[in-house]
Amino acid sequence: MNLFDPTQTALTNIRLYVRRVFITDEFKDLLPRYLSFIKGVVDSDDLPLNVSRELLQENRILKIIKKKLVRKALSMLKDISDADEKQAEKKEEEKTEEEKAYKPLYPKLWEEFGKNLRLGLIEDAANRARLTKLLRYKSSTSGDTWTSLEDYVERMPETQKSIFYLTGESVDQIKKSPLLEQAVANNVEVLYMTDPIDEYVVGHVTEFSGKKLVSLAKEGVKLKDETDRDKKIAEKRKQSWEPFTNWLKLVLGSKVEKVVISTRVTETPCVLVSPQYGVTANMERILKGQALADLSQAQTAKRIMEINPRHPIIDELRRRAKENEDDEVAKETVDALYQIAALQSGYSLDDVNAFASKMHRSLKQGLNLEPEAGLVEEEEYDLTEEEEAAPSESEGEEEEEEGGSTPPKPPASHDGRAENVDSDEENKDEL
Repeated sequence: MNLFDPTQTALTNIRLYVRRVFITDEFKDLLPRYLSFIKGVVDSDDLPLNVSRELLQENRILKIIKKKLVRKALSMLKDISDADEKQAEKKEEEKTEEEKAYKPLYPKLWEEFGKNLRLGLIEDAANRARLTKLLRYKSSTSGDTWTSLEDYVERMPETQKSIFYLTGESVDQIKKSPLLEQAVANNVEVLYMTDPIDEYVVGHVTEFSGKKLVSLAKEGVKLKDETDRDKKIAEKRKQSWEPFTNWLKLVLGSKVEKVVISTRVTETPCVLVSPQYGVTANMERILKGQALADLSQAQTAKRIMEINPRHPIIDELRRRAKENEDDEVAKETVDALYQIAALQSGYSLDDVNAFASKMHRSLKQGLNLEPEAGLVEEEEYDLTEEEEAAPSESEGEEEEEEGGSTPPKPPASHDGRAENVDSDEENKDEL
């Protein structure tokens, strides 16, 4: 627990011995920070005994030991993963009783220390290739089980040239994202990355086994190779829709960088994506959630609107814009579509109150009310003479509270007079 809490003291789980003589367990450089959860004993015959700990810490052999320890630790983790894969590859009827009772260990290890291994990918460039093989993610085809990048590449069809992924707050949220619609329809596997550190990991691991990692939240995603015929059709479509996309850009203004025809959505009218080298919606959320972070990068993040040309709302807006470019209903609908797409794509709204006002007007129209209908007059309630004369419940409670705060009367004696509790009188009676 608290492996990355800066207020906690650093873990020192490695004990150093020289010729079986305990030297120290306070060396913080024997293992890097991301492997601080590993415990062990190091015994060396090559280190000198007759020097101070400060000189020992600068010894060249200690650097070699550190390098060996990291390799050994990563090898141990890989062995656990390989043991799980061997058990999974065996047929059920060929397994012994012990093998049938075997439970995979690496998924539990990944859930506990997956963040550490991701941190190692960022900090330890020398072992990045080894750490990449230890990554595990859930995907659109793996169900509740974890999958590695190696397994993903093995399942890829020959026509697929990239590894697709999508980042978000949770697996359930990513599954509902409209950015997945075309990928799911074409049976393209997509990795689900839900940890905030994954946004930084994909910046350091840009490819695996010759396959480039591509985010579905950015522009220019191609789920399959395009033929010359597909490219010509796409160009014709772009020319046909160009007047409408230019009108949408004019209506939205600086809210979007550009408007293009989408090839990734099937059911949703439009989505918002990030430029190829821009900040994604999830990364923008992470940056804004950091108390001491510089938000200038997130605030200047550009958004690209991709529209679905087959959706009836887009088709109707295109017809209205062609007839009258100043149609106020069409402009208001475009603004509402933009705000809905921002929420679906994971972006935050610039003006939540304006969005709420639009939704209230839409609800009024759905109930056959005038959009600008004001407040209705409240019904008058008459009271009878008895109800006006009777005290209300709140007044009775106030009286009880006031009565409870009065000091109690002194206890009375048997003859009705107040009992004297003066200390002098009691002393006289005793005498």
